[in-house]
Amino acid sequence: MDEETLVDENFPLFSKRKPTPKPSKNSTTTAQNPNPEQRLTRTTNPTSPSSTFADLGLAEWAVQTCKELGMRRPTPVQHHCIPRILAGDDVLGLAQTGSGKTAAFALPILHRLAEDPFGVFALVVTPTRELAYQLAEQFRALGSCLHLRCAVVVGGMDMINQAQTLMQRPHVVIATPGRVKVLLEQNPDIPAVFARTKFLVLDEADRVLDVGFEEELRVVFQCLPKNRQTLLFSATMTSDLQTLLELSSNKAYFYEAYEGFKTVESLKQQYIFVPKNVKDVYLLHILSKMEEMGIRSAIIFVSTCRSCHLLSLLLEELDLDVAALHSFKSQSLRLAAVHRFKSGQVPILLATDVASRGLDIPTVDLVVNYDIPRYPRDYVHRVGRTARAGRGGLSLSIVTQNDVDLIHEIEAVLGKQLDKFDCKEKEVLDNITKVYKARRVATMKMMDDGFEEKAKARKAQKLKTLAEKGLLKKKTRKRKREKASKI
Repeated sequence: MDEETLVDENFPLFSKRKPTPKPSKNSTTTAQNPNPEQRLTRTTNPTSPSSTFADLGLAEWAVQTCKELGMRRPTPVQHHCIPRILAGDDVLGLAQTGSGKTAAFALPILHRLAEDPFGVFALVVTPTRELAYQLAEQFRALGSCLHLRCAVVVGGMDMINQAQTLMQRPHVVIATPGRVKVLLEQNPDIPAVFARTKFLVLDEADRVLDVGFEEELRVVFQCLPKNRQTLLFSATMTSDLQTLLELSSNKAYFYEAYEGFKTVESLKQQYIFVPKNVKDVYLLHILSKMEEMGIRSAIIFVSTCRSCHLLSLLLEELDLDVAALHSFKSQSLRLAAVHRFKSGQVPILLATDVASRGLDIPTVDLVVNYDIPRYPRDYVHRVGRTARAGRGGLSLSIVTQNDVDLIHEIEAVLGKQLDKFDCKEKEVLDNITKVYKARRVATMKMMDDGFEEKAKARKAQKLKTLAEKGLLKKKTRKRKREKASKI
């Protein structure tokens, strides 16, 4: 086992707890009378169920809410996990993006909250700010008839207001690890707020359990009661999650609709091979064809904040309506960018991987990988922003001579080859002069707005934080192992 594996016997997520309560009468047989000697129950690659939400043991108000929200039948992850959560089990659920994982943990939490309402009833930890706000929207929608009080605690917002909100004990707190750690450490009254918390949820658990969040999670766990229920949900399996299951000291249920890195069948995946110096020209051509292709909106993924900022200036210079989302922006600007895109004010969202997880926007018909991601799992999460909940979608990867190995690795992991995107080169290159001119203007604008100075200051702060956590050497060793594994 790797020496830097996050989970160990002194750092359990699944804590020893009192015997679990009996499931409700309507619960499916998957949750009834589990063997008390069996620490781990596993369901692997189950077939699609034909049950209703009423069959899962949920209260009538929850069943009615699902109906009003257009949720006609539970998805497999909901069918298998909801009864187990209602039965009191710890749960690790692995299922592909767009499979309904949020409702799989939100519905049983709200069901239990309605029976014994108090705050803070549940703490949900998630890796990105945008996902935290989306989770809050989904909790509020599912708990609309409960007068649910839901608080979002993330970086970039006023900490005094957040502390005051927590002291009012909302029912559900959705937080990013860094901000909740700071609040717990700086305000001696905050830890007591979580003294009776019944549920801890790690959403996108593979990211939350990354070694970079170890210190934050330790602080969070110290303030939570031992008799909590722990729920982990993720779209990808990692060594940390596997180790966590093996070390679980409490009976846990493991749902696995996971066949490696997998994309949905309704997603059409294509690539276009281009010289590196004309990537922008081809991108403009693709975006100019959106209406003709029947595409309502598109997300363009880039690898760095710098590329995201420069590309947004470039596209604006080319008279395209775009919103940009990256971590160099203030939280208010990030929220504004997501709102403009979700509401249809702009049809194009430029984003780094802060938008690759969990964001559910039904109108996204196209995902463009302007930069090919380093890891296949990031590709899977990116393209999962389209073709959700049975809808169709298109992903298009712009591949240069430097990206061939990366795209081959992605294809090997997916077990399929990407199709070629057809376009007429002469038609594309007609705009080369206009794009080059716009890029020069965008580069000058970026120099004038002081982005590079901000980037240097941000990098220095990040290195300082990593050094203080003792993570610089760990990250170096991790990269060496990853490089060696590819040889």
